Amino acid sequence: MPNEKKQNHATKASPKQTSPEEQLQQAISDAGNDRAALVRNLEAFLNEYPDSRQRPQIYRALVEASLQLRDNARASGYAERLVALGPDDISMTILTIQLLERNGDEAALRRATNYATRVLEFVERSSSEEKSRKISPEDWVIEKKRDRMSVLTLRGRLELKLKDTVAAQKDFAASYEILPSSTAAEQLGEIAELKKDSNGAIQQYARAFALADATTGTSSRREIRQKLGNVWRLTHGSNVGLGEYLLLTFDEVSQASLPTKPKKNTDARDLADFTLRKAPGGTAFPLKDTRGKVLVVNFWATWCGPCHALEPLFARIAADFQANPDVLFLAANCDEDESLVAGYLLEDKPRTPVVFADGLDRFFTVNAFPTVMVIDRAGKIAYRTDGFDPEGFESDLAAAIRRALAPLLPATEA
Repeated sequence: MPNEKKQNHATKASPKQTSPEEQLQQAISDAGNDRAALVRNLEAFLNEYPDSRQRPQIYRALVEASLQLRDNARASGYAERLVALGPDDISMTILTIQLLERNGDEAALRRATNYATRVLEFVERSSSEEKSRKISPEDWVIEKKRDRMSVLTLRGRLELKLKDTVAAQKDFAASYEILPSSTAAEQLGEIAELKKDSNGAIQQYARAFALADATTGTSSRREIRQKLGNVWRLTHGSNVGLGEYLLLTFDEVSQASLPTKPKKNTDARDLADFTLRKAPGGTAFPLKDTRGKVLVVNFWATWCGPCHALEPLFARIAADFQANPDVLFLAANCDEDESLVAGYLLEDKPRTPVVFADGLDRFFTVNAFPTVMVIDRAGKIAYRTDGFDPEGFESDLAAAIRRALAPLLPATEA
């Protein structure tokens, strides 16, 4: 009998063994909403289990948490580890480039340039067979041109920061030749100014000004106009002749530009007039069906690093209001190339409904990403934040939603 008691006591005293998966879930649970604690806990887990099968998910969570903590160095470190595990993850590679560019030191910029070269090679290798059947061969050619143009411009910008003006000029010129853009022309104008080539600078700044439109932003267009005016006056002594030169340049670039896609909802005068499309399939989503609800809209793009960091915070707020039928959360995608969205949504499954902006960004004059709005029951903007500052984002957004949900006060009699 005494032996039996000892045996039972020993059985009770033995500690319960937990699996690595259980320890990981506990680490996440213990952190709660504390991003710094989450980083500490996940890094401690990786120290204990460096070869965990959950590394990709852990690295991605560490990237998001580090971005929210404004720790770009840590975020870029884990982003690079993710790219090493998945070299074909283009969206993560682009985010890695953006993070390394923010770091700004020479070594980071050189690594970012190498990643940009990798993305360019991936784009150039891509074939029409890999694209969705819904995309016509003509549209695929245009999309590939846009992709090559964007990556060459990105790499050129990095090379310019590394003071390699020869390589930068070559990339910007190649980008402009593929698809004329305001960004490439402006950068070529700056390089021409550095080389004391006034006529070259005038030509490129005029092209940049002619190509700039509402999507570029009015402040950017004013800056281009100022640069052009300065060089023109230094060369010609006054502004005489500049207007005529700009008209000729406009005719030149309008002939060279690719046809743009037709704009949607151009006749919409009110929020209820908009019919958006669910992403990526394109099912109609009429906003008149949301009349009387509070809309919370996140305007985002696949290439936008801060948009990636905002998404989990936006999703948490959406989860808090999930039981309230009077609130609807939407993630409105603003990518010019909609074909990028399907692949992105497969890799990063959204936790809020996703639609194409289809002119809603134009209606609300969205010029920065991400932009988050709370639209009240009357269709008016009750709250708006342009760009992403994680400090206070969740509490401010939640408070704005509650205010918009408050019952409308009856009109007072005179």
